[in-house]
Amino acid sequence: MTEAAALYPPLDKRPIANTICLFDVDGTLTPARRMVTPEMLTLLSTLRRSVAIGYVGGSDMAKQQEQLGTASISVTSLFDFCFAENGLTAFKNGLPLASHSFIKWIGEDKYKDLVRFLLHYIADLDLPVKRGTFVEFRNGMVNVSPIGRNASVEERNEFNKFDDEHKIREKFISVLKEKFGHLGLTYSIGGQISFDVFPTGWDKTYCLQHLEAEAKKPGGVHYTTIHFFGDKTYEGGNDHEIYQDPRTIGHSVVDPDDTAAQIKKLFNV
Repeated sequence: MTEAAALYPPLDKRPIANTICLFDVDGTLTPARRMVTPEMLTLLSTLRRSVAIGYVGGSDMAKQQEQLGTASISVTSLFDFCFAENGLTAFKNGLPLASHSFIKWIGEDKYKDLVRFLLHYIADLDLPVKRGTFVEFRNGMVNVSPIGRNASVEERNEFNKFDDEHKIREKFISVLKEKFGHLGLTYSIGGQISFDVFPTGWDKTYCLQHLEAEAKKPGGVHYTTIHFFGDKTYEGGNDHEIYQDPRTIGHSVVDPDDTAAQIKKLFNV
């Protein structure tokens, strides 16, 4: 157990028993790709004294450290459970849990076919601007950005508006489903500029198997009440599967301020 975790009651001694709150990151705890506010961290710390808390995001640990942690504070000390890449990389009380790999699952040849097609398709897109890092390989998925992940905050906002009107990502995904339907992949829109590609079943519900596995260990907690808060809860959004999963109680939010308001109302903090 980390030093920070020791400041809170043990997981099996939290006042609201057998309950955990899981949060999406972008658009839920933070503005998209921006840092969390001190006010949100204070609220989460207060909530953590009553229930277990965790986040589940599609990005890797490095990006979640940038958004939720600081140079001197590890993000793994701020949450009881940290689920990066939907839980393909996971931590409990600051210690790593079992991980999995997309590349081992799909194989190098099929992966190369997929990436080759992605890059050709993006090259032919007519967008107002293009930047860099169009395909980002992660441990548990591939993140695809038609504009490029190097886009500035202003460019991200503009692309998001352009995408709302022209459905760039939605149309891209439709083509991929037809071309690679045999691979058993799921495509999920998240954030402002990209979408994720991962094996079917490796959406955010993947993190729930960690909670189930931990419950079976000595001293483990069986979470009978799992609250999930997310902003992309619509069908096709990357919060949809876990939001509507029968194992969770889903809460749809519009931004971090709404998340804070719902936490305060639900838990009287």
